[in-house]
Amino acid sequence: MKITGISLLMMGCLMGFSLGIDIFQGFDVSQALYNAVSPFRVMEVAELFVLFFLLFLFFAESLYLFMKKKNQSK
Repeated sequence: MKITGISLLMMGCLMGFSLGIDIFQGFDVSQALYNAVSPFRVMEVAELFVLFFLLFLFFAESLYLFMKKKNQSK
């Protein structure tokens, strides 16, 4: 669970940093958000499948380890 939390925190901080830099460069918030997600807009279907599959594996493993730890504590 710590790994998931740290990963999400790092992603949020890096996206916030990226948005902040774009806003300081003179973009409005909607354009800054578009710039943050634009790499995902040009991905092909196979690339999106691999991305979502890896994300699924990451969260499934985290959930499995959390459930395993919870059951061992009982």
